[in-house]
Amino acid sequence: MNQYVTRTIIKELRERNKMTQLQLADKLGVTDKTISKWETGKGYPDITLLEPIADAFSISVTELISGSTVSNTNVSANMLRSKFYVYPVCGNVIHTMGEAVIHCHGVQLAPAVPEETDENHKIFIEKVEAEYFVCIDHDMTKKHYISFIAAASSDRMQMVKLYPEGNAEARFKINGVKRIFFYCNKDGLFSINVVKGLDDREKSYDDVEERRELEKVAGILFR
Repeated sequence: MNQYVTRTIIKELRERNKMTQLQLADKLGVTDKTISKWETGKGYPDITLLEPIADAFSISVTELISGSTVSNTNVSANMLRSKFYVYPVCGNVIHTMGEAVIHCHGVQLAPAVPEETDENHKIFIEKVEAEYFVCIDHDMTKKHYISFIAAASSDRMQMVKLYPEGNAEARFKINGVKRIFFYCNKDGLFSINVVKGLDDREKSYDDVEERRELEKVAGILFR
């Protein structure tokens, strides 16, 4: 059994919750001597007690077994602070609005950490009426591709799942979108502030030279 459910950790959780050994024992239906044995490593809690122990400390059984407690500071569920968990073996993508303990096929996943876009992951965002058209200059082979693109506003998340040999592009309702996320199956998660990647001008430019320069840049990005 994982050492997390015995010895000093039980004591740490008990004291953090301001409980005496007797109070914890009463909650679990055991004696305070039993609690003392757990905290000194002289005994182990029965597997049937894992859920009651987790409940007593207001954590999940998964947290108890994994050894990682979760404190979700994103209580207002701001989508801009979302986290993505990706399991590369099966391709599952799990989105949360804050801290969580996520498992897929028995494997505990760590949240993907978004990086700034780079030369190998160029993105172009264009405003077309009430939508953002997002295009990523990236291979879409069976071995190297963009897995998904997501658009986040403070109160909603829009996500488009992509597949190898398709197009690395998506359309999103503007709806206050402020950040774009996308995931490369080899290089991980990337994100960009919409303003940085946005061509927010109308199609008819008064400045012809400026328009030509913008078209030249776009041509370099998507050649």
